Amino acid sequence: MLFRPVRTGASRTFNLPNILTFGRVVIVPAVVACLFWPDEYALRWTALGLFIVAAITDFFDGYLARAWGQQSALGRMLDPIADKLLVSAVLLILVADGTIKSWSLWAAIVILCREILVSGLREFLAELKVSVPVSKVAKWKTTMQMIALGFLIAGRAGELVLPGTTRIGLFLLWISAILTLYTGWDYMKAGIKHVVEE
Repeated sequence: MLFRPVRTGASRTFNLPNILTFGRVVIVPAVVACLFWPDEYALRWTALGLFIVAAITDFFDGYLARAWGQQSALGRMLDPIADKLLVSAVLLILVADGTIKSWSLWAAIVILCREILVSGLREFLAELKVSVPVSKVAKWKTTMQMIALGFLIAGRAGELVLPGTTRIGLFLLWISAILTLYTGWDYMKAGIKHVVEE
């Protein structure tokens, strides 16, 4: 049985789940900074290590918040923001260094556009006090995105260890883009339904 911390007023904000989420936000510029020099393989491995840490915190902050009864408004607000910052920033820097190029740019565009669309729909539905629960497919989408970006961050450095690293990453990126479209449609249906009812 997991140890359950004592909840106080201050601990609702400065609890471990929220600290992990804050940490994920802080890691974003560090990952981008490492990828700013794409031909420095040591920095690419450092970026991958930081990215893996961020991805792990993405799982544990929600899990611990539920297990310890430490869910908070701040955590619910910050968690999706941290995820979007991490994914969007990494996608942009990978496009800039040429890891994602040609037709694969469309996969990145789909993912970024979906994040903007969902953010807008969530804001709209929140005003109507309508919540759209996260589906299992959405969780698989997030997992696939993280794995794809992990391979792409390793990129050229990873080719020395596992030939085809970049191709694997691009293939998984396309799969996550398809899942992104599917899960984005759930939000669109909820939004359209309430607009029509209005």
